[in-house]
Amino acid sequence: MQSNRIFAAVGCSVLTLPFGIILTACHQETAPPADGTRVDSTANPVQFVAVSRELIEDQLTLSAKVQADPARSFRVFPPASGRVQGIQVQAGDRVTKGERLGKIESADAGSAQSDFAKAQIEAVRAQRAADREKVLLDHGAVAEKEYVDAKAAADSAQAELARAKQRLAVLGMNAQATAEDIPLRSPSRGVVLSVSAAPGEFSKSLDNADPLMTIADLSTVWIVGDVFEKDIAKVQPGTAVTITVDAFPGQKWTGRITSISGALDPATRTLKARVSLPNPGDKLKPEMFAAIHVDIGKHDAIVVPLSAVIHQGQNTIVFIDSNGRPGQKEVTAGQMADGKVEITSGLENGQRVAANGAELLTGGNSQP
Repeated sequence: MQSNRIFAAVGCSVLTLPFGIILTACHQETAPPADGTRVDSTANPVQFVAVSRELIEDQLTLSAKVQADPARSFRVFPPASGRVQGIQVQAGDRVTKGERLGKIESADAGSAQSDFAKAQIEAVRAQRAADREKVLLDHGAVAEKEYVDAKAAADSAQAELARAKQRLAVLGMNAQATAEDIPLRSPSRGVVLSVSAAPGEFSKSLDNADPLMTIADLSTVWIVGDVFEKDIAKVQPGTAVTITVDAFPGQKWTGRITSISGALDPATRTLKARVSLPNPGDKLKPEMFAAIHVDIGKHDAIVVPLSAVIHQGQNTIVFIDSNGRPGQKEVTAGQMADGKVEITSGLENGQRVAANGAELLTGGNSQP
């Protein structure tokens, strides 16, 4: 500190500051460098700078969470009642569309296969009968009504075959399958969020309230924040926002509010503001804590370097240059931006604060 550079004219002296810091200096005759530059042997680690007024952004910060896009989330239920024979994935695994996730042993599989085989046989028999009646009709051996009846029977058998084949498809089976195992397949690419099934348990397809597993495509996620009633007018669909996530300090994402819920949550008295955000590499995970920052204007404020602000318990202090001596000053800090802190009370424009080395002065209790 320039104002504290008090030294004896000759020899060494000891200077005790009000904060318990002892500085010593020895006056020595030092030969100047060859280039004539004057050497300052009293360089102080504490540096003071003048506070200034600047225009800073007014920001509204909304508490938020990362959520999976409901349109890209899939709950996997068993297609038929049966016993879970195996689960081949775990929570966190990445899967592709159609990938086998497990299997269920079900009597419905055998029933579906049997119905399909019977429908195939009946379709072939009915078609041959219709073809025979057509030949006889062409030779005048039967009445047209008999051919029409045979043709209708063949069409009905084909319809029943199509129904039986569709049932196999719903169960995830094909016409050549012979086992009574129903495969569980992924409906989309994505990440397995949860698995609630275990091998050996019995699952009922219609009565099961919980899915066997949940899969979500996280290539796009939602950032959903809470907007209090007093701030509703400041947040509208289309508003540009900046998003930060607790899991990745220092990183920012930009986007726009895509929608706002139409009714207040009766428990929190807030509206839900949603931002749809691309998520390359599935970096953002559901339920991560986030914040949506909305710029709502600018205001003039006193700012100081972030390094000048020291937190002591519940108090926020800075050290000012008070007539050549460091003085502790309690202040109220506002928002931070670009390495600076807004001071809402406690400082005046033009005052000088300790910017570098302020922590070295925290040993005392001096007031200006």
